[in-house]
Amino acid sequence: MSIRRIEPGRRMSAAVVHGNTVYLAGQVGNPGEDVTQQTQTVLAEIDRLLADAGTDKSKILSATIWLADMADFAAMNAVWDAWVDPANPPARATGESALATPDYRVEIIVVAAI
Repeated sequence: MSIRRIEPGRRMSAAVVHGNTVYLAGQVGNPGEDVTQQTQTVLAEIDRLLADAGTDKSKILSATIWLADMADFAAMNAVWDAWVDPANPPARATGESALATPDYRVEIIVVAAI
């Protein structure tokens, strides 16, 4: 079974396709944006990477969401709820964690079928 790497870099690929599954690296927003803007940026990037892999958000199997502060949970969910395919919501977990820099408010990781 082949492995296809999307936007490979020195440290990681933005996404990896193996068989009928695509694994996305954690996506983060732009420093300086609030959690709403960062979530919008992240979800747009997820849409783009899924399209590059030949799939879309209706095929997301699981999502892991990390928030720098759980106080941002409602604001992130407002953006997520408007974006997620209501007929095909994925399994999801959300937790609080220190992210790569204090400028990041949210990081989202998804696995999707193709």
